[in-house]
Amino acid sequence: MRTLAACGMLLLIIFSSCSSRQKIDLLIINGTVYTVDTAFSTTEAVAIRDGKIVATGSTADLQQQYEAREIVDVKGQFVYPGFIDAHAHFVGYGIGLQTADLTGTNSWEEILTRLREFATTQPNGWLIGRGWDQNDWAVKEFPDNKQLNTLFPDRPVLLTRVDGHAAIANQKALDMAGVKPGFKLTGGEVEVSNGQLTGILVDNAVDLVSTHIPAMDASSYREALLDAQRNCFAMGLTTIDDCGLGYKDVEAIDGLQKNGALKMRLYVMLSDAKENFDYLDKKKIIKTDRLHVRSFKVYGDGALGSRGACLLQPYSDKPGHYGFLLSQPEHFDSVANWIAQRDFQMCTHAIGDSGNRTILHTYGKYLKGKNDRRWRIEHAQVVSPEDFSLFAQWSVIPSVQPTHATSDMYWAGDRLGAQRVKGAYAYKQLLQQNGWLPLGTDFPVEDISPFKTFYAAVVRKDAKGWPDNGFQPENALTREEALRGMTIWAAKANFEEKEKGSIEAGKWADLVILDQDLLKADAGKLLNIRPTATFVGGEKVYEKK
Repeated sequence: MRTLAACGMLLLIIFSSCSSRQKIDLLIINGTVYTVDTAFSTTEAVAIRDGKIVATGSTADLQQQYEAREIVDVKGQFVYPGFIDAHAHFVGYGIGLQTADLTGTNSWEEILTRLREFATTQPNGWLIGRGWDQNDWAVKEFPDNKQLNTLFPDRPVLLTRVDGHAAIANQKALDMAGVKPGFKLTGGEVEVSNGQLTGILVDNAVDLVSTHIPAMDASSYREALLDAQRNCFAMGLTTIDDCGLGYKDVEAIDGLQKNGALKMRLYVMLSDAKENFDYLDKKKIIKTDRLHVRSFKVYGDGALGSRGACLLQPYSDKPGHYGFLLSQPEHFDSVANWIAQRDFQMCTHAIGDSGNRTILHTYGKYLKGKNDRRWRIEHAQVVSPEDFSLFAQWSVIPSVQPTHATSDMYWAGDRLGAQRVKGAYAYKQLLQQNGWLPLGTDFPVEDISPFKTFYAAVVRKDAKGWPDNGFQPENALTREEALRGMTIWAAKANFEEKEKGSIEAGKWADLVILDQDLLKADAGKLLNIRPTATFVGGEKVYEKK
């Protein structure tokens, strides 16, 4: 029989053992945790306190070390760093959810049908829509606005192409904007046929009409962003790079984040406009837990689908047409010069091989060799063979969107020809330049799904498994590379690799839990994977019902 003193000593040992465990907020256990650290190691459990990761390790060890207010047993599911979309349009996507959805339409007639239906729910004001792509139609030509004029003679209509680089407006909208035949501008085109406006506006010409659309009121703007946030969290996205906003958007976003309504982390690129340069020059780098503003989005050329991308040689399917730069080269030089003198980042949209060459050489003039400025080229879609090495020479970061390859592969060869297309969507070749490559979607140009990004990067096929061997499979990424591109490399592109992008102690507890393994699932199942839960700063912001 134990003495009273012995029993007391045993109780003291038990109490001491329990009290020595550190208190934390959340313990995630019994998973396969892909840390995406330098060694690409895996473990079983994650300890979280005050929104940050305290430790990773085995379930047994962390349960012994920590006393958690809440324990989440993922029962063998797979835990990844929260996905980071390195190039998207979060605000634009949210606003687009309030307008007519024209994605997936197979003909101009189908667009008109959708628009008529949408107009019954929105009986007043402008009719706005987005998402059409003439390359998906049997007749792969731009439409004209004759039927729009008949259907909506008294309401202005503007329907933007899926890439945002072309639109069609009805006559009412054109009249309100004062657009007439023969209108000329730099970096854009107002299409005319037989002396009459067709309604087609390409690149900078779209702004002639879009600037006349009334601004969204504060309440509608808030709802648009919350709608976007809900959909993104459901896909495991925890940080979005919003490419090309105005300073007023930044202030609205900051307000919504500070009052707790908007929990999404946003890395915002301000658009190339004087008021935005003046704003950030005065404010300097803006950095909160959820908002980071230090870069500018510049627009080099147009898009390949609307033949606005600037090429070194004419389009193979439009002789004599080269596309165009959206500004004079002197403008890019002046912006680069201004940014080079400050601790900001330059991020430039460049699609065509001429557009990429122009921007690369502009960057090189100021970067002058290896550096850590992390200036980016957004898309880097068509690159001349002799220009790939310039990314490495000047430490320029290509920021790419893998689903562009699988969306464009049906017609990219027609635009570029068999030889030139080999330098297009060349993600492996671009990765080799600096050893890392951030990945995004460009939503709403593409779907918001990071699983489509992953699939397109590693499989390079469409959802039906075409083509059999993948589109230019020599430029496919490995699964590890693709996951890094959606996490730690995307964080690095934002100067945020020390605070997110991997599951390591000291970083934000931004996590996504999947019921299937991205690294090992059959290729055919990748597109069907969905999160069961998403966490931002240790807070569960999405749970599959």
